[in-house]
Amino acid sequence: MTQRLVVIGNGMAGARTVEEILARNGDFTVTMFGDEPYGNYNRIMLSNLLAGVESEEGIYLNDLAWYQDNGITLNAGVRIERIDRFAKMVYATDGTATPYDKLIIATGSYSWTPPIKNIHNPKRGFHQGVFAFRTLDDTRGMIRYARDHERAVVIGGGLLGLEAARGLQNHLSDVTLLHAMGHLMERQLDEKAGHMLQASVENKLGIKVITNAMTTEILGKDRVTGVKLADGTVIPCDVVVVAAGIRPSTQVAADSGLTVERGIVVDDQMRVQDEDDIYSVGECAQHRGNLYGLVAPLWDQAKVLADHITGRDTEAAYTGSKLSTKLKVAGIDVASMGLIAPETDDDEVIIYNEPKKGVYKQLIIREGALVGAILVGDNSKAASLIQSFDRVQALPEERAELLFDIGGPAGEVKPEDMPDDAQVCNCNGVSKGAICGVVNAGCKTVSGVMDKTRAGKGCGTCKPLVQRIVEWAAGGEAEEDPAASWYVPGVPMPKPELMAAIRKYELKSVSAVFDKLVAGGEHDAKSKMGLASLLKMMWADQYVDERDARFINDRVHGNIQKDGTFSVVPQMKGGVTTPAELKRIAEVAERYNVPMVKLTGGQRIDLLGIPKEQLPAIWADLDIPSGYAYAKSFRTVKTCVGSDFCRFGVGDSTALGIAIEERFQGLEGPGKMKLAVTGCPRNCAEAYVKDLGVVAIDGGKWEIYVGGAAGAHIRKGDLLATVDSAEEVIRLTGRFLQYYRENANWLERTYAWVPRVGIEKIRAVVVDDAEGIAEALDAAIEEAVQAYKDPWKERAVPATPGQFRTSLPLTVLPQVPVRS
Repeated sequence: MTQRLVVIGNGMAGARTVEEILARNGDFTVTMFGDEPYGNYNRIMLSNLLAGVESEEGIYLNDLAWYQDNGITLNAGVRIERIDRFAKMVYATDGTATPYDKLIIATGSYSWTPPIKNIHNPKRGFHQGVFAFRTLDDTRGMIRYARDHERAVVIGGGLLGLEAARGLQNHLSDVTLLHAMGHLMERQLDEKAGHMLQASVENKLGIKVITNAMTTEILGKDRVTGVKLADGTVIPCDVVVVAAGIRPSTQVAADSGLTVERGIVVDDQMRVQDEDDIYSVGECAQHRGNLYGLVAPLWDQAKVLADHITGRDTEAAYTGSKLSTKLKVAGIDVASMGLIAPETDDDEVIIYNEPKKGVYKQLIIREGALVGAILVGDNSKAASLIQSFDRVQALPEERAELLFDIGGPAGEVKPEDMPDDAQVCNCNGVSKGAICGVVNAGCKTVSGVMDKTRAGKGCGTCKPLVQRIVEWAAGGEAEEDPAASWYVPGVPMPKPELMAAIRKYELKSVSAVFDKLVAGGEHDAKSKMGLASLLKMMWADQYVDERDARFINDRVHGNIQKDGTFSVVPQMKGGVTTPAELKRIAEVAERYNVPMVKLTGGQRIDLLGIPKEQLPAIWADLDIPSGYAYAKSFRTVKTCVGSDFCRFGVGDSTALGIAIEERFQGLEGPGKMKLAVTGCPRNCAEAYVKDLGVVAIDGGKWEIYVGGAAGAHIRKGDLLATVDSAEEVIRLTGRFLQYYRENANWLERTYAWVPRVGIEKIRAVVVDDAEGIAEALDAAIEEAVQAYKDPWKERAVPATPGQFRTSLPLTVLPQVPVRS
């Protein structure tokens, strides 16, 4: 008879346990509860999200479709507040009661906040400008707040604090890390290694580190202005991030009468003490007196629990984990395992220290076995050391061979020398044997093996080793993943082939592409936006629009916000406006009680917090074209005042910027296109870091730079050409944009595309016409320009009946007063 399984906790441990149960064909109807209103995401990757090297979509382990596909009822955003273990019921804060036959508690941990004066605000939790770093919402809040500020303080010099500090550097110019202990990562590193890491963090990353720093007070009445330390030191700052540690989330278990000490006490089968039908797994579980915060032990626990609860192996037992970590801390290689200091006089200690290179290595050996190791600045031997540590292997007589390639093992561990049970991916608990098993079953691509095993899909540091194992296991027959070259995932063609087929069959709608070019005609939702953009680029006004192929922003021509409202950005070509337009915008803002009026980074005015149903009326009252602050399209041309008013200006940047924006407004592309024109090399319009930037120089000439960026990625553009006239700037701008539109991958911005293709190749095509396609590029861009229509005209005749229908707010945002 099918049993009812309830899981409290939709984090990494809870969801992984359910995956293991499904893999064993467990006969359960599964109901899950999670505090956060999302699917299951990789919390380890939040630091990458903060650093801007990963997107939100990229950190999800299981999206909402996974739950549906596996018949799991997910109650996302619903907290369980009580368990009745006698009646076998759980009670949620929304008033619902759910019965269970088996219950798994995987509530994880919460971010611990040290007792600091003024850190909390009675009305909104933390003081404004103070953030924890534990959840997706925490990370979103930090990114949003950091954009408008300059100085941050991170409290906590452990792994999480270091990652937070590193990530914040991408948003703020001044980051200080405070640590209450004498050296960084004191739980994983000894004093010397901690000081070595600190020196690297300060010298290589530019993050100021203060140890023995006890934070006593958050300063500032309405928002953070600084922090005060116990010795009286005041550090000015705008943002404070608390990363001082985590604590097991055990309240619901304790309130329900379960045995809780430091965590929820479990036996070797992960059963809660004295309970036959209640299990606990993950950071909230206390096993043999130990709590585990690393991922690998949680995976081991999940397997044992799944074996036991499904009856696959009722004697399966979790006996504890030996902890080891190998990772990059704020970009610096660090590995740690076992002891960090000798415990007896007989412990053998080997140390290598090279301060100028930031390299420190320490081994602790007891009775011929490795019982502890620390590596900072060089992880080349980490894999073989972890293997020796885990398997208690005999060590070479020449101990130096453990640290260096002096007649010892190679710097890189060889797949053939690894035992099958050697763990390759610590994040997801994947062994060499598991990888080889997938390869032997017929999957011979690295990406395919990663999809099937999840190896390399955690922190990513093991990807090179995964690739070597796949290549070795495939016996020289490893295959390139064909999907890696596809333009969109649902149509098996690279971009050139796809464009040729679209032209050949004259496919002018997304549906037509799927119907003609995909076996079985399956429509892939993830491919629609990319196809719509490509078709619009290729067919201009002949493109057959299908609204369900557009993202919500493109359907209603505004950016959707967190609470379900939208932003309205009127066009201001070159950042120039008039008193009459300003007056009209102000009147509209007052008339519709716009919650926030804000200047954008692209020299526009943003009206934020507009309900969808009000968009047509606001557009009509503004009577200004769309400013294209949404979509993968040409956005803005930022300008300085140029030669009209500036004492240093040598070119009329304002007039040229307006001319460029008038010509290319609304142009679709694989990614956003942000431009700038500046009137002299002082570069007030930041033209060097735009997708295309134009700089006026002496002699009436203009320099054109391409492939720059100054957002999540920083890159100075490459010089494409120096030309003599504004007309030549416009001509080459159009040709470059069209070449980019035709050849870049979907979502590939110019800062990635230009270095991938090479500025020399681009210059040869765009400037020198080396391939003889310049005339075709000019003609194509002209056709696209002529197809421009102001999308806000849909206010008069909506494209679909529900285009501007009321949408329910997802979250109630604080009301921010209109700024004068």
